Amino acid sequence: MIPSPGAAHRTRRYPMTDLHPFIAGLPKAELHVHHVGSASPRIVAELAANHPDSKVPTDPEALADYFTFTDFAHFVEVYLSVVDLVRTPDDVRLLTFEVARDMARQNIRYAELTITPFSSTRRGIEEKAFMAAIEDARKAAESELGVVLRWCFDIPGEAGLEAAEETARLAVDLRPEGLVSFGLGGPEIGVPRPQFKPYFDRAIAAGLHSVPHAGETTGPQTVWDALNDLRAERIGHGTSSPRDARLLAHLAERRIPLEVCPTSNIATRAVVDLDEHPVKEMVAAGVLVTINSDDPPMFGTDLNNEYAVAARLLGLDERGLADLAKNAVEASFLDAAGKSRIAAEIDEYTAAWLAR
Repeated sequence: MIPSPGAAHRTRRYPMTDLHPFIAGLPKAELHVHHVGSASPRIVAELAANHPDSKVPTDPEALADYFTFTDFAHFVEVYLSVVDLVRTPDDVRLLTFEVARDMARQNIRYAELTITPFSSTRRGIEEKAFMAAIEDARKAAESELGVVLRWCFDIPGEAGLEAAEETARLAVDLRPEGLVSFGLGGPEIGVPRPQFKPYFDRAIAAGLHSVPHAGETTGPQTVWDALNDLRAERIGHGTSSPRDARLLAHLAERRIPLEVCPTSNIATRAVVDLDEHPVKEMVAAGVLVTINSDDPPMFGTDLNNEYAVAARLLGLDERGLADLAKNAVEASFLDAAGKSRIAAEIDEYTAAWLAR
């Protein structure tokens, strides 16, 4: 989701506490994080160096200023300038592998990376070359970095049914090995979920999981629409869900996970104040909550920081944080053996930490 004006000025990291070292070493999984939105200043600088005709700075320190948005129009200009740096299959491969490298530094063992192939194919990247580039990066990330990546292909909702048709075709007809799910992103206001039902039906029939964004900047009805029309198995954000007690009970009873991104919700003004974040109500109702970073460099955060935010909001200690990490493993589409492996790593790490 695109941040609102001045988002870079409002996001913040919390002061170091005793939990930060524990979080840094905690094995983690991430389920809601965007491909281009994860491009750090270091990655953007490398891409900019490959395309000297771009106005994007090639110095990572200069990029920190470049990523400071003065207003919404400025943010859109900056965001699109970064998207425009991804012009070739080599750029796609570089971006993907370097995102995995940043994940490895945070001890993220597994991630379902949301990719919007329509943004690349419409800019002229040949579709089979695009698939080959992300797959090459995925295999290298696992063998060289120990990070297991899977893909969610998402429809950019604001681009309408043309984008939905193209995304479904790419997902079903050219399905890369790492693709596990089908999503819907972009703005919710003015983009009703039910119109995308035929495309989700096609993806689900092909064996993909349904993971649309819903209820981030709109009310609970959008979440109901995602559940009823798009057959959602997880909900991206679901921030407004606590406004409907019946919906919250349904999510808890059916064990339908919410992909919660606290700092993103503040940056987009989906939530006015972090202390009022509805994650507390979600957890109290028994909903399976996972913590994620969304577009981390754009919001001045990363997954480690989001865990620190969650610890403060939910009053968690090390065991509580370990349970939160295992929520993401449980809610993932990783195979049973992979889930058991990462859950065991989390338990072993936590036990060793507490035994110190």
